[in-house]
Amino acid sequence: MDTGRTHSRRVAAGRKGADSTAARAAVPEHGDPSTRAEARVDLAAIRANVEAIRGRVGDAAVLAVVKADGYGHGLVPAARAAVDGGAGWLGVATIEEALALRAAGLTAPRILSWLAAPGERWQPALAAGVDVAAYSAWQLNEIAEAAEHAGATARVHLKIDSGLNRGGAGPKDWPALIDAALSAQAEGTVRVAGIWSHLACADELGHPSVDRQLAVFREAVAFAERVGVRPEVRHLANSAATLTRPDTHFDLVRPGLAVYGLSPVPEVSSPGELGLVPAMSVRARLALVKRVPAGEGVSYGHRYVTSTETTLGLVPLGYADGVPRAASNLGPVWAGGRRRTIAGTVCMDQFVLDLGDVATVAGDEVVLFGAGTSGEPTAQDWADATGTISWEIVTRIGARVPRHYVGGGPDGR
Repeated sequence: MDTGRTHSRRVAAGRKGADSTAARAAVPEHGDPSTRAEARVDLAAIRANVEAIRGRVGDAAVLAVVKADGYGHGLVPAARAAVDGGAGWLGVATIEEALALRAAGLTAPRILSWLAAPGERWQPALAAGVDVAAYSAWQLNEIAEAAEHAGATARVHLKIDSGLNRGGAGPKDWPALIDAALSAQAEGTVRVAGIWSHLACADELGHPSVDRQLAVFREAVAFAERVGVRPEVRHLANSAATLTRPDTHFDLVRPGLAVYGLSPVPEVSSPGELGLVPAMSVRARLALVKRVPAGEGVSYGHRYVTSTETTLGLVPLGYADGVPRAASNLGPVWAGGRRRTIAGTVCMDQFVLDLGDVATVAGDEVVLFGAGTSGEPTAQDWADATGTISWEIVTRIGARVPRHYVGGGPDGR
């Protein structure tokens, strides 16, 4: 069996005369974690995606959803790029996310925060001009009380549960929520800024639930307007509905995944076919390359066994970084000029590739996923391999993976 040193000389010689010392010298030697791995985020792609969405929705405004750290792309950079692309609103799940946007200087766009629990700290959000959502009469009253203490008028979006059966007031509870909102509005503590709902199956084209939910939503809006509510915006459409159901656009659309260039209907249309550009690629550098004989078990549990003498490469990313453990023996990776599959179990901080006889040295780049334009896997490929959705693949990339931004605006952001 070759030693690691002998093998390094042999494979380097096969690289058209390049020697291994020169190859390793090209790898930065300082402690910057981006020398191990990075998530590269193209802000120009986010801007272009929002512009493309705007071109599809007529007079409807665009609320770019930037919750969950901008779907893993970075909360503030993604939000700035979306606003530069024409988003007039930003959407987040939590009040903390909304306040982080305000603290970063994003003062012009409307921000809607829609997820809260009893006893939420409403006052800072109201003081910062953040729109909030109410799902029930008791929650509306809690918001109104906080607004009174803050000396502010809360801008509230009332949510009707039109059939997702998650957040929002069901049709039986809708009149009570409307009554509470009108009472608070009469007292000056609340302004009903919006009525909204969320679709369950918009990513399944032709699913009958979309029409049913649309009908419930229309009736909820009509009821509210009959008794005196005058919302500024009505909104229902997520990414899939924004791109495939113009009848759901109303006054405002709420794209999330599409902002980041991924298809919400991958079985029907690719990002390119929808005019979208994936904004994130995840890359790493091989931490170690070594030759092993046939019959060797690889990684925890020896779930992969080498069939011949081969070269193994160690990738310094693992499930603590967002690489699904379910990708063991399944995850696609671009390395050594072609696609490969993870060899064995994904560990907390690392996984292994079987590189065969391709000339490879420590420091060579591998790509977990990207736009797919150069042969590399996409986030959708990872989703397909692991039985999940591309939303989860990009969002779970962890904080240990540095974000490197390209395609910034005139101010470099």
